[in-house]
Amino acid sequence: MLIVHVHCVIKPDAVEAFREATLENARSSMQESGIARFDVLQQQDDPTRFMLVEVYRDADAPARHKETAHYQRWRDAVAPMMAEPRHSVKYVNCFPDDAGW
Repeated sequence: MLIVHVHCVIKPDAVEAFREATLENARSSMQESGIARFDVLQQQDDPTRFMLVEVYRDADAPARHKETAHYQRWRDAVAPMMAEPRHSVKYVNCFPDDAGW
């Protein structure tokens, strides 16, 4: 498993459009065989901050994900909505060691 946290800070006037585009991307992403989980989180005390929690089944799945039409549509649509460049942090799960995904 590879877990990626993608941190996004959105322009205040674009929050709802970002949310809608991101939820559409998440729904499509969950159809990919290499994705075990795809969560979209919005920070409670600052609604311009989002985190995407992407759980991939193997190390090659993120590259396959980035080749999909839905990801490329999302990437292009949300780029002008960003207040700052998005960044990601990669993790491996320690527990449970077999998450059952």
